[in-house]
Amino acid sequence: MNNIAKLGANLFIICAVAALALGLTNQVTAPKIEERSIQANNESRKVVLPEAKEFKQLENSEFEGNDGLVAEVYEGTNESQLVGYTIKTLPKGYGGNIELIVGISKDGVITGINIGNMSETPGLGTKAAEPPFKDQFNQKPAKELSVVKGKASGEDQIEAISGATITSSAVTKGVNAAIEVFNSSLSK
Repeated sequence: MNNIAKLGANLFIICAVAALALGLTNQVTAPKIEERSIQANNESRKVVLPEAKEFKQLENSEFEGNDGLVAEVYEGTNESQLVGYTIKTLPKGYGGNIELIVGISKDGVITGINIGNMSETPGLGTKAAEPPFKDQFNQKPAKELSVVKGKASGEDQIEAISGATITSSAVTKGVNAAIEVFNSSLSK
């Protein structure tokens, strides 16, 4: 009985020390991780709306709805002139949420999409972040898009990634949520 108590005490001490070390490491690294996340989002905004030089976050209360897909909206300007908007959405893919930033010009044209954090299947769903798939959205009008298997025949169609239809549909759903916000609240 004495050995079991000693073993239990040793395991408790090891677990307590490990938990303390992990907690301290998290506390030390959390600000740096947050800073890098903000920097990555700023770079993504510049990629999807290259004409904009400054970005200003808009109030979230106007954009709630869309099944909770829209996380944030930024107004992009160049020398105080409105150029367009970047809209961050979080659609659910095969492996979890996909962080997606969509750029839409003030004229209602998709200027680009950029995929950030995602947990999709390597070699299949991760192809959504590659140019052959994501470049299909460029220069499309801000109207609802649909995913098709095989060749896209219309301006409103996106060709699905073979073997990753769920991911393709999720990305398109995120872009459609951004388009809905643009058309209902931002286009003037």
